[in-house]
Amino acid sequence: MQNFRNFYEILGIARDAAPEQIKQAFRRLARQYHPDLNPGNKQAEEKFKVINEAYEVLSDAAKRSQYDQFGKFWQQRGFQGAAGKPANRGWGNGSSQRNMDDADFANFKDFNSFVDQLLNRRDAPSPPPTGVRENYRPGTSRTTYTAPRSATRNVEARLTVPLEKAYSGGRERIRLEDGRSLEVNMPPAIVSGQKIRLKGQGVNGGDLYLRIDVAPHAFFQLTGADVFCQLPVTPSEAVLGGLIEVPTLDGLVKMSIPAGVRSGQRLRLANKGYPTISSDSAKRDEVVRGDQIVEIQVEIPRELTADEKELYEKLRQLESFNPRAALPI
Repeated sequence: MQNFRNFYEILGIARDAAPEQIKQAFRRLARQYHPDLNPGNKQAEEKFKVINEAYEVLSDAAKRSQYDQFGKFWQQRGFQGAAGKPANRGWGNGSSQRNMDDADFANFKDFNSFVDQLLNRRDAPSPPPTGVRENYRPGTSRTTYTAPRSATRNVEARLTVPLEKAYSGGRERIRLEDGRSLEVNMPPAIVSGQKIRLKGQGVNGGDLYLRIDVAPHAFFQLTGADVFCQLPVTPSEAVLGGLIEVPTLDGLVKMSIPAGVRSGQRLRLANKGYPTISSDSAKRDEVVRGDQIVEIQVEIPRELTADEKELYEKLRQLESFNPRAALPI
């Protein structure tokens, strides 16, 4: 077979490989041969092109089916430069769904021509001028059709970002599943479900829409426009109160806690929440900011130094507070 490339061998998978196996194989090879990871390596660049071509065909069920049939019919349907008699058929009835059983493989002189057609990289061979017949016998005729290019199509992909990046925004380089590396300028204060449009990065000049997922944070939790957190304090801080440092999306700030604060009590840091668009009709399109809700958690030390233990012993002897004095029994 002239120039025939076995896409299954290129990706290192079996012919009955499942879609997930195809995706995993492509990702593995893309990480190995991607041009961004092999700067100046022309061999790796060419290898990546072939890998990308194999994935583009095998990851699409319709294209994969056509490719599988192509290999089977290569020797039987009269490709230019291959054995066999030309078939007297065209691409079907002109509908967008191609039928390989009706394909005239004589239009393709080699495998690359077939793949170019399959991936819509250039138009199919044009029909011969009126009155001219190619490879015909008396009493027979053959018609060839030009398959239309795929229409411009928008596509969507998901992008998970850390909460800090979602809050601050800015430029971020991302890598798509198809191996492309793009730089995205993210606006500040994005939320889960929000979309970012990348013009011209879709199919055939369409747009790519990134649907944002904000990753869960180990300390902060978004509740609407408010940011919730739990802040541990020592027994002495809870008893005496005073200024303590609290992490916020803007960095550390000092917050005053009242003396005698209880575990589970919630305090509020005004305007330290998440920016949102105001729902007030009088403030249309105005950016407002929620609050940070700080829930106090009084933590008891598990290990004490000798000095600390001595002080706690003295405190026990001196303290007048008895939390069991009012028990109802």
